[in-house]
Amino acid sequence: MSKNIGIIGAGSWGIALAYLLTNNGHKVTIWSRSDSSVEKLKSYHGNEDKLPGVKLPDDVIYTSKIQEAVEDKNIIVLVIPSAHMRETARLIAPYINPTEECQQIIVNCSKGIEEDTMMLMSDVILDEIPGSNVCVLSGPSHAEEVGRKMPTTIVIGAFDKDIARYVQNVFMNNVFRVYTSPDMLGIEIGAALKNVIALAAGIADGLGCGDNAKAALITRGIAEMSRLGMAMGGKLETFSGLSGIGDLIVTCASMHSRNRRAGILIGQGKSYQEAMDEVKMVVEGVYSAKAALKLSEKYEVEMPIVSEVNEILFKGKKPEDALRNLMERDKRTENSSLDW
Repeated sequence: MSKNIGIIGAGSWGIALAYLLTNNGHKVTIWSRSDSSVEKLKSYHGNEDKLPGVKLPDDVIYTSKIQEAVEDKNIIVLVIPSAHMRETARLIAPYINPTEECQQIIVNCSKGIEEDTMMLMSDVILDEIPGSNVCVLSGPSHAEEVGRKMPTTIVIGAFDKDIARYVQNVFMNNVFRVYTSPDMLGIEIGAALKNVIALAAGIADGLGCGDNAKAALITRGIAEMSRLGMAMGGKLETFSGLSGIGDLIVTCASMHSRNRRAGILIGQGKSYQEAMDEVKMVVEGVYSAKAALKLSEKYEVEMPIVSEVNEILFKGKKPEDALRNLMERDKRTENSSLDW
């Protein structure tokens, strides 16, 4: 059955999801902040700069009026930089109707942690829109491939099983497989922290390190993500799944990854601001790094990779010195839970 869906954000992932959802037979309205960007979207039937080659059907509606994209929609998909989540949630709040009769659902697709509050994106949404039906969509899913109908597998996390299955049915098709999970917290922690680890992986690439180093960063990165996530209440199974190791692998290994590309430039000697300017896209790992470090301190969880990334980004440490620090840390066993 066709649903009315509002997509808040017209970047590459927003357009890719619009393409997916229209192919699934749903009616889509896309919101972008400015009238000029809306005119460009209408002219190209998509985002020529962020996702060239992906054309949306003629009946897709583009608007800069937030009410038009939210009011009376079955599903609102938030695809915006995490730094703008609170502001955007505040904008859409007057038009959300979370009553049981309406069953209006908010699907968060943004990956990050709010720096000042250390809140996950679903918590920010609930803080601004109390009582809303929030769930999270995450996993290894580059927009460039979804927009080309390449096979992709992802997970929807929700507090309510029926909501998870409802969203699963809306998004899933023969090239976009969707699993469900009750562990929203674990999914969002994995989604945010993998960007920080991907920056580290890119930095290692920029330094000229090889496949051995990449594999080590992915493996030890998932260990850091799991330790923090479980300390916060997430489940180990989530970090071994699509939104954990799955998303981490693709973000550390692919040149579609803006975090890895920015990391490469930083490893070659550029500042994080210079790297972001060159990538020309929001690099979420930069914004999540400080919050991840604060969370590690709050929960007393050791996260050496996250710590060194912060030193490079914000304290001017040379990437080669950070690498040396990681390699020369005190000797230890790989897994303290294993007995001899």
